[in-house]
Amino acid sequence: MNANLESLYKIAKKPSRILIGLMSGTSMDGLDVALCKISGSGENTKVQLLHFVTVDYSDEIKAEVQKVFAKQIIDFQHLVLLNEWIGIVHSDMILECLKNWNIPSHTVDLIASHGQTVFHSPKILHQLEKFPNGTLQIGDGDHIAVNTGIITISDFRQKHLAAGGEGAPLAVYGDYFIFGKKGENRIMLNIGGISNFTYLPSSMNPEEVFVTDTGTGNTLIDAFVRLYFPEKKYDNDAEIAQQGIVNQSLLETLKSNKFFRDSFPKTTGPELFNVEYVRKAQAKSDTENSSIQDLLATLTRFSAETIAEAIMYAIKKTKCPVANFTLYLSGGGMHNPLLVRWLKELLPCAILPTDDLGISGDAKEAVLFAVLANETVSGGAISFWFPPRNSFRFFGKNIIS
Repeated sequence: MNANLESLYKIAKKPSRILIGLMSGTSMDGLDVALCKISGSGENTKVQLLHFVTVDYSDEIKAEVQKVFAKQIIDFQHLVLLNEWIGIVHSDMILECLKNWNIPSHTVDLIASHGQTVFHSPKILHQLEKFPNGTLQIGDGDHIAVNTGIITISDFRQKHLAAGGEGAPLAVYGDYFIFGKKGENRIMLNIGGISNFTYLPSSMNPEEVFVTDTGTGNTLIDAFVRLYFPEKKYDNDAEIAQQGIVNQSLLETLKSNKFFRDSFPKTTGPELFNVEYVRKAQAKSDTENSSIQDLLATLTRFSAETIAEAIMYAIKKTKCPVANFTLYLSGGGMHNPLLVRWLKELLPCAILPTDDLGISGDAKEAVLFAVLANETVSGGAISFWFPPRNSFRFFGKNIIS
């Protein structure tokens, strides 16, 4: 037997595994590195987060990725070279983390690499009839494996596309396995650059599990902070937004996009929600002279309302009272006090951080990819809802929404 296959077989048979989960989202602030001990699989998955850190991207890394990020016209050679380079950069970050944690690399069983998303193009966005859903994450997994000496599992979103999905959101699997609880209806809301949530029914019936993107999270807020305040990465504690007033005309124009009327589940990204999107909305609503304070307040409210409206719509479909749900927050947006305050006003249910469930809200997505890698080597089959558009497809059958 090939030595690597034999090693993988032994890893799969172990009662517990040490995995590194990697995540770098559309915010492009850095690489989340989560060292996890995972035992079991499927509904018997148990996760212990041993170490977690976000390794900041340097200005150089951000500048190189920005050259291709969410752009239709790029230097193709740069994309090809960037794929290899980001893989090397990520592997160096992993080795540095292991050194700082005093963890020998040979004691780590697997790396789960999400990669750096540079373009997300589901059919709902590109609308080209003969082409399928598409997405692209760079940071070659083979470079990570060779440079670290650790078996690396990657291209998770490509696997989802091949199975008929849109490549996102993928949180549903880990959410169900480690956060589902019989007797409690839970909404697992992650507010990253884009916001998404997973509905976990109290029945724990996987056929009732539901996941979707809702629209923007931090992406527009961060983009305009960086545009007006180059020295800042984001609106820390919503200090700027809290000085402004929400412009209702601009808010309604921002919400008028057909994405918000499309059926669930759906995905999106900065390819749609970007600076140009806001500038067009400002021109249409005659709000081009709004102050940056008012603009950030409006963009924060835009995220809050579209998240809340999507969650309320999904909850009503379950025919359970809203008060019977508990919402658990994760992602960078959980640190935005204005966004969280508005969510609490708009959603009449308990809202808590995922930290209360034993997993840091900042580490959650990296942990979930570690869970996906664990399932890849030791899990079985389980079915959840996923697109195509206008239906919920449950492996082998279509349920029209």
